Amino acid sequence: MSGGSKIAQDAQELVLPVVEGLGLELVEVEYKKEGPEWFLRFYIDKAGGVGIEDCQLVSKAIDPLLDQKLTIPGRYNLEVSSPGLERPFKTERDFLRNLGTEVEASLFQAKDGKKKIDGVMKDCRDGKVWIEDAKGATCELAVAEISKIHRAVRFK
Repeated sequence: MSGGSKIAQDAQELVLPVVEGLGLELVEVEYKKEGPEWFLRFYIDKAGGVGIEDCQLVSKAIDPLLDQKLTIPGRYNLEVSSPGLERPFKTERDFLRNLGTEVEASLFQAKDGKKKIDGVMKDCRDGKVWIEDAKGATCELAVAEISKIHRAVRFK
């Protein structure tokens, strides 16, 4: 869930109870340099999506906590954001939350001649997902076979 660095991991452990206490899910934490500046980013989510008010609420709640309890060398920018519509599913919670939605799955190796499977995710259990395509055929995939899976975004 954290973006790999020790600072991101420590920040995640520190703020996780606060974010969950606000009724939100902490999806990921990143600490990275972009140009000359450092960023500590928290990606949050909830059923129905995240709004600017949610980001502001979390930012105000965690900012003093980070200042008091986390040692970060130098200056950094604090950001709280939605992970976006097309964020990859990483946890079982992600898969379960998206049952019944249209998804796009890319595979490490072709299965039945396809490296990309599009359709509605019907089930997720025991390390497997079932995706039903537009023709009604269901494909069973082990999560380990999937290089990336995310909600399909279609513009009409």
